[in-house]
Amino acid sequence: MRRAAIERLLPAAYQRAAGPGSVLGALLDVMEALHAPDEAVLADVDALFGPYRTPDGFVAYLTRWVAMDHVVAAPRADAPLPLPMGRLRDLVAHGALLARWRGTPYGMRTALELATGVTGFVLDEPPDRPFHLVVRVPPAAADRLALVIRIVEAEKPAAVTVEVVAGDPADPPSDPPSDPPADATPPGTGPPPAGPPEPGPPHTPGPPEPDVAEPAAGVASVRAVGRAHVPAPLPHDPPEEPS
Repeated sequence: MRRAAIERLLPAAYQRAAGPGSVLGALLDVMEALHAPDEAVLADVDALFGPYRTPDGFVAYLTRWVAMDHVVAAPRADAPLPLPMGRLRDLVAHGALLARWRGTPYGMRTALELATGVTGFVLDEPPDRPFHLVVRVPPAAADRLALVIRIVEAEKPAAVTVEVVAGDPADPPSDPPSDPPADATPPGTGPPPAGPPEPGPPHTPGPPEPDVAEPAAGVASVRAVGRAHVPAPLPHDPPEEPS
């Protein structure tokens, strides 16, 4: 607040006494100088909460507002940040998006790409291990495994176990080819076809099979991390009629 503005708030007797060279005038000059730094901050206070405008020392504090402070977790307060300042600003700017998609493959992959600046993360769900996730880290991000592990542990569903593997996601390990069964016969070497089958007893139709819903045309199946497949219930046998 300027000296003149402060002076107008005083009673009329004090205003007449606040002339040049007076004690009250000098006090008003000191008050103006004391208010100047705070007023400069308040004039641009919105910049403190803008991810790309806030000072570097305030970015780590903003990560707490968007639940991304696990990225900068460090054992010492003076420890350097585990990622460049620009990447940290990107995480804060996308905090609302990441919170909305937390616990999904899209949310985890987006957080990893924003934090490392590397694309190509692959999320696999082994069919023989339900509720288990394998995160394959591309070679360009292999030197940031500690950061990747912290993000994966925070973004995964609580009921899912996780395994982080550093390797080339372009060539994921595949299952070895299974040996053919012992009684398998190569095509073209089997016995000649038999004649027409002999007529047997008439076939008695059984209970109809339960209908299995087919996916609608144009609808893609989505595999969510940690989502288990629940089989359809078995059909009940019809009740026996009393004799």
